[in-house]
Amino acid sequence: MTLPEHQQLSVLKALVDGPNLTQRELADKADLSLGRTNYVLKALIEKGCIKLENFTRSGNKLGYLYLLTPKGVEEKVALTRSFLARKHAVFDALQAEIEALEAELERESG
Repeated sequence: MTLPEHQQLSVLKALVDGPNLTQRELADKADLSLGRTNYVLKALIEKGCIKLENFTRSGNKLGYLYLLTPKGVEEKVALTRSFLARKHAVFDALQAEIEALEAELERESG
């Protein structure tokens, strides 16, 4: 399964902070639909990045605990690096464009 990196990163980051989140809570935190969250979780489990464990939440309700595996931690780091590199490139391009516009404005207003 090929997933957008930002969706994987959002889910992995949310699970670091809350491994016992419900899928609905995780969807809200990762800013994804519930169906998309389920799809991303299944893909991350399939890739070996997270493992799923059952636990009792309260009474007879069974909940799940999503634990990052060592591979999941590595994946999160790699995705974070990639995301950060893309954001730096966008920032650098915007900074160059701003400088060019400021120079143009300076020349035109003389």
